[in-house]
Amino acid sequence: MTRFDNKTVLITGAAGGMGSSHARGFHAEGATVIVTDVRDEAGAALVAELGDRAHYLHLDVTSPADWENAIAETERLAGPVSVLVNNAGILARTALIEDGDLDDWHDVIGVNLTGTYLGIRATAPSLRRSGGGSIVNIASTSGHVGTGLIAHYVASKWGVRGLTRTAAIELGRDGVRVNSIDPGVVNTPLITTPLHPGAAPVSDYFSPDAFAIKRMAEPQDITSLLLFLASDQASFITGSEHIADGGMLLGPALAAGQVQNRS
Repeated sequence: MTRFDNKTVLITGAAGGMGSSHARGFHAEGATVIVTDVRDEAGAALVAELGDRAHYLHLDVTSPADWENAIAETERLAGPVSVLVNNAGILARTALIEDGDLDDWHDVIGVNLTGTYLGIRATAPSLRRSGGGSIVNIASTSGHVGTGLIAHYVASKWGVRGLTRTAAIELGRDGVRVNSIDPGVVNTPLITTPLHPGAAPVSDYFSPDAFAIKRMAEPQDITSLLLFLASDQASFITGSEHIADGGMLLGPALAAGQVQNRS
């Protein structure tokens, strides 16, 4: 018996990066996994890799009609949703606020914040039909601080934190728990690939040597926390946020030579 036997888990932005790690993790724990994304070829390839108990659905998280269709098709294929993971997220071109492109702002807010809102709204009735369940929103440590050149992303992730708490209040009476995970720097293409020609990848702005745990996170580090929060093992946890950043938000780590080595 594994933690998600007979559970249906819908994951947004699941065709690659952290999302594909999450899909593999839930599938290994017995869930029927609904992989959703706008990257149809990659999504279909992941489902083919997973095999039984995996289905791919095209889902633009900014589209209410796509959400309606995704929930209806999920229930047709696998029954009501037990777990929703609002994982889809994007960055856009880096720029100072005064130089930023308004379209970039709308795109990032649309996917990261409005997409999460629409996901909660569309999935709540299905979660009730399943007898209750769990929503986990993927926020970011950027939702705890200000970060230059990515105002759109920072604003979206601060918003996800507030939305998580509000949804937890509203859905708790239905047996639905709502929590967030706030990753730091994770080794995914979103972080390691330049956002536009001439730009440095976001990972270049952060030095793991300054973290208490001196490395970037791997997607599986976030998946492990997600599986716990979505499971019945976390049945008394709701409206909470869980930072997984290797100590980045703690402040600079001690440098070599500042303390004696301990044996």
